[in-house]
Amino acid sequence: MSPARRSGTPADAGPAAPPALAGTARSRVVSGLVVRAGGGGISLRIPSRSVAVTAVLLAVLVAVVGVSLTTGDFELSVAEVVRALTGGGSPGADFIVNTLRMPRLVTAVCVGAALAVSGGILQSLTGNALGSPDVIGFTNGSAVGALTVIIVLHGSMTQIALGALIGGLSTAAAVSLLVTGRGLQGFRLVVIGIGVSALLLAVNSYLITRATFQEALEAQAWLLGSLNNRGWTQANAIGVAVVVLLPVAFALTRRLSLVEMGDLTATALGVNVARTRAVLLTVCVALAAFATAVAGPIWFVALAAPQVARRLTGSSRPALVPTALMGAVLLTAGDLAVQRLFTDALLPVGAATGTVGGLYLIWLLVTESRKSRA
Repeated sequence: MSPARRSGTPADAGPAAPPALAGTARSRVVSGLVVRAGGGGISLRIPSRSVAVTAVLLAVLVAVVGVSLTTGDFELSVAEVVRALTGGGSPGADFIVNTLRMPRLVTAVCVGAALAVSGGILQSLTGNALGSPDVIGFTNGSAVGALTVIIVLHGSMTQIALGALIGGLSTAAAVSLLVTGRGLQGFRLVVIGIGVSALLLAVNSYLITRATFQEALEAQAWLLGSLNNRGWTQANAIGVAVVVLLPVAFALTRRLSLVEMGDLTATALGVNVARTRAVLLTVCVALAAFATAVAGPIWFVALAAPQVARRLTGSSRPALVPTALMGAVLLTAGDLAVQRLFTDALLPVGAATGTVGGLYLIWLLVTESRKSRA
């Protein structure tokens, strides 16, 4: 018997790989769909689990949208909804679907996706599960800008969105200056962000005290985060923001995953870390700002959706497409539950997400505390 056969290796298999290289080769065995283009010169691996999760989330979102459009005080069949959407329905069905329900749904889907992707980007940049625009203060900064336009300037929807964007970007700049020299990583950013968020919350309260009684009521209702009475003006505003900003975020997903590996590693792989981080942070703040301008501060969607999406996909890199769908599902399902369970109270969806999100935040803090002790 030849030495090769005594060692358990076929004689024509060539020399065995060294243990270190063999381990590396095993670690590179991945599953998923591989798409090749350009005669095989370009290949892209799409994880099959992420594709499956994305498909399931999309199906759930379609189901929630269908239930929202067909149920309520005036129930409609699927055929009536389809005819109303295509312009062939009765005047009553057309009013219910296209004036009352559809703008609210479009707003919910876009706001949920925007908040989720904003949170996903910020958590990746900071390397911290608590890195979220509502925890760090970007949402309250956007609220300050929006309330200033609403109460002081009495501006239009476009001006409110611009004010929210300026407030969010200013807050991001202030937080970045306070952590200068330490980068965006670590628990330090979260602690500073919580302090800035508390200060901005006080500013919001001051602005409300300077308003008239009616303005104060409207501002307080807006601060709860609500999709009530949202029309096509709000839906179009957040829709345009999502159409412009989400493709930028999706296109930078690979660079974001490299930045997660550390500045030195990302730079060695050809990524301009400073520019990439600046663009991603701008996209993150802009998404949160426009969502806040349209629906008010809706808490914890940006915190929970990215982490749930990562757990479902089992991905080690940012999964922004499933994250966007998860955010849309969470907000539309939460709004549907609020409408059906509290029909007389008109409870804002922000109250529901705040209640569930508060419990989630407590669990997350306990988990992170246990990890730090280990």
